[in-house]
Amino acid sequence: MASKVVTVPNLLTVVRMGLTPVFVGALYYQRFGWALAVFVVAGVTDGLDGLFARKFNQYSPLGQILDPIADKLLLVTSFITLSMPSIMAAEALVQPHPRHLPVPFWVTAAVISRDVFIVVGAATINVVTGFRGFKPSWLGKANTTVQIGAVVLILIAASFPPLRGYLPTVYTTVFSFAVVSGIHYVFWTSRLLNEDRQQRESAG
Repeated sequence: MASKVVTVPNLLTVVRMGLTPVFVGALYYQRFGWALAVFVVAGVTDGLDGLFARKFNQYSPLGQILDPIADKLLLVTSFITLSMPSIMAAEALVQPHPRHLPVPFWVTAAVISRDVFIVVGAATINVVTGFRGFKPSWLGKANTTVQIGAVVLILIAASFPPLRGYLPTVYTTVFSFAVVSGIHYVFWTSRLLNEDRQQRESAG
């Protein structure tokens, strides 16, 4: 049992979860360079845990649960923190309305609402039908990639104000992917449910 729990991928996932408060602390003190470094390290651990899981066949039920939780914890926390006006408080003393920062609330609301919608929907389906075979769709994976890239670009823009002209495009892209991938997940889940029903009927 211990060998299925204490694995290298799971340890890397736990490290990524532990980096979240460090990341938030760096943002709170307007250390955007440090925040970017912590976020990149967290992203590296995300890539490594999947690599080690495949290379050493260290897949585990716990890892399948912890990995997406760690990803969502970091990303949702990132957008919430970057939407707080107090994060730009130091710059606001010089510039009353910092250009394109903080992150607009409608962007963060879309990011959070999508995840809540999916979690509540999955929980409801599980309670009603007992179905547990939920899998991320390709558009869901693309949405996660877009959000990761967006946080990196936002942190770069926060460190280098002259580069902030691209932020509106970043915000629109994040919002669009959140909405479209959320709608797509409804059809994706319906497909998974139909495939599961067909397999049960065939087995029966």
